[in-house]
Amino acid sequence: MNYKGIIIEESLENKDVLQDVVILKTEISPVEEKDKTPWVENWTLCTVEISENKVEEIAEKISKAIDDKHAGSWFADFENGTWHYIIFRDKVFKVEMAHTEQYEAVREYGKALGIPEYQLGFLN
Repeated sequence: MNYKGIIIEESLENKDVLQDVVILKTEISPVEEKDKTPWVENWTLCTVEISENKVEEIAEKISKAIDDKHAGSWFADFENGTWHYIIFRDKVFKVEMAHTEQYEAVREYGKALGIPEYQLGFLN
């Protein structure tokens, strides 16, 4: 089963990885103070689909492509109803969605980086 999720284009230092995914939809969202990304005015939210046979490879590519200068501000994620990948700079979490307790390590990691808690709230 394919994976779907969101990649924020501005989070990527190297946008070439977007050529490796199917972009289903693109939305522009203005940045708010609570987002804690004052160096950009807008987020370009790319809803993507990734084939199951390439998900590991793409997750690793994204983890290397996330903006190193602001790595503590960004993550990407995608899931297929069973597995959920949450990707930070140089760190990939693979969570079995039925085991929600596995999200605790992801939340703690994200909070330690300084990612606003409301952005990690979906990790339940």
